[in-house]
Amino acid sequence: MSQPKLIADGLQFPEGPIAMPDGSVVLVEIKAGNLTRVTPDGKKQVIAHLGGGPNGAAIGPDGACYVCNDGGFEWHEHGGLMIPGGKPADYSGGRIERVDLKTGAIKVLYTECDGNPLIGPNDIVFDKEGGFWFTDHGKTDGRIQYRGGLYYARIDGSMIKEVAFPILSANGVGLSPDEKTVYVADTYPARLLAFDVVAPGVIRSDVGLGGAGRYVGAAPGHTFFDSLAVDSKGNICVATILNGGITVFAPDGGNHHVPIDDILVTNICFGGKDLKTAFITASSTGRLLSMDWPVAGLPLNFLNK
Repeated sequence: MSQPKLIADGLQFPEGPIAMPDGSVVLVEIKAGNLTRVTPDGKKQVIAHLGGGPNGAAIGPDGACYVCNDGGFEWHEHGGLMIPGGKPADYSGGRIERVDLKTGAIKVLYTECDGNPLIGPNDIVFDKEGGFWFTDHGKTDGRIQYRGGLYYARIDGSMIKEVAFPILSANGVGLSPDEKTVYVADTYPARLLAFDVVAPGVIRSDVGLGGAGRYVGAAPGHTFFDSLAVDSKGNICVATILNGGITVFAPDGGNHHVPIDDILVTNICFGGKDLKTAFITASSTGRLLSMDWPVAGLPLNFLNK
């Protein structure tokens, strides 16, 4: 496997990368509150300023970009690295937003579900039906921990539902190639969960005391999980923090680790003509990296197909 190459630096905690057909990468800068386009030569163009904490992003069936906004973090600098913290004084509330990539126009779609406010929407993936699964990571507020969950919604604002709650710190979300499984990375336990999908936005309900998710695997040592992407063979590539890198899980739980030189590796996506280029956000150092990947990424609905 090749060594990572630098595409761009100076980004304000990048996350949510989307490898676009024109070779650019659209991503969020959580600290700056921006949705930004990075061209192959490393130039940066702000598409929209959303404020709060834009986190995960995905292209929908209408060509717009849908963003999970976590409402913002406290920020700390430690040894030259940028580290997110808990709920800030200027927390603006969790929400799902639609951004027109041509005009930068922003529309807020959802701020609550069944009367409960969204706290820290984090990651998002579209199914072939045009609906989207997303996670709410929750938020820490001093000694209080707001728990996360898994949700499903439609882009016209007509439906949002809580699918699984609570999940301590739900983060990355992705679909298996046949879309019969939705995966969720739970940050603080560093565990990967799988939920059996029986219909769009519906998971298998016959669950035990442990909840709806099936345990897939975990990473050893002092490690946290962040966002994820699925490859064309069904492996789940989980961005790993503290032990920075990508932990690649087979569906049966077997895994191996690909190290990256950043303690906060937060996300991965696949692009290039064969989807064998991995784009990785090294967030504490503000970098977007690329590297050759041995397995092609899974084509995303409404983007790569």
